[in-house]
Amino acid sequence: MGVRMRAVRQLAFGGPEELYVTEVERPEPVATEVLVRVEAAGVNPVDAKYRAGVVPWGTLPFVPGWDVSGVVEAVTPGVTRFAPGDEVYGLVHFPWRGGGYAEYVTAPPRHLAHKPAALTHVEAAALPMAALTAWQGLVDTARVSSGQRVLILGAAGGTGHLAVQVAKALGAYVIGTARAEKHPFVHGFGADETVDYTTTDVGAAVRDVDVLLDLVPGDDAARAVEALRPGGILVSATRATPVPGVAERGVRFAALGVEPDYASLEKLNALVERGLLRVHVQHGMPLTEVAEAHRLIESGRVRGKIVLVP
Repeated sequence: MGVRMRAVRQLAFGGPEELYVTEVERPEPVATEVLVRVEAAGVNPVDAKYRAGVVPWGTLPFVPGWDVSGVVEAVTPGVTRFAPGDEVYGLVHFPWRGGGYAEYVTAPPRHLAHKPAALTHVEAAALPMAALTAWQGLVDTARVSSGQRVLILGAAGGTGHLAVQVAKALGAYVIGTARAEKHPFVHGFGADETVDYTTTDVGAAVRDVDVLLDLVPGDDAARAVEALRPGGILVSATRATPVPGVAERGVRFAALGVEPDYASLEKLNALVERGLLRVHVQHGMPLTEVAEAHRLIESGRVRGKIVLVP
């Protein structure tokens, strides 16, 4: 029998009660992988969707979690970017194997970057999936440039508050949607304007937007698309098909699927080091409270991120 470790396991799809902490065999890195001692693991809305069986990824039994921050415990031959003792963080094995809700995880080096010294492990574990979604949506897909107007749906959420900062760092004028009580929170991360989507028709209240970043499941994007100018782009992290009327309005549509990318993490590191990107962790919770963490993330009322600590 190999070395044992604590981890969250899931044997069946269903509610948060399907998640439990147990002892399992520690994974061993294969060629060109590293073994990471996990110091913190981020919780994302997609984690709950996988747990419930909404997204068809992976196979059971399953150790959930893709966002991690920790310390390299061992490397295999062929690994040149890291050495034992390095502090790293990243999005590991997404969207397949996962394994982050545990004391140890293995990963390809290209799924990881050096952790910024300015961040704790808890803060770093909150970044990868959300920050990469913001970066890949705004930079790689929409190619936001200085002076453009960017509308972010769900600006107070885990990805939204990071997207506000990325857009501002690119020189954009940023408008974010959120409930009224969250407007000070969104402004605190640099938004130029906020709109209460619960009382206001966003598509009618906002005009001449170059980029619409959709981070909210449901019909919000369909109602907000009228804010886009002809030639603008709707980038959606929540839907695979265009909203009705996109082509008729002369705007483009792009479905965004986030992927591990150490090069983009390094660019995000540069923003952190310049003081242009910070992450808000609303709850840091022990691994044993994983079910409650999933209940919170499914409530839709979290500001920023939730992180588990093994």
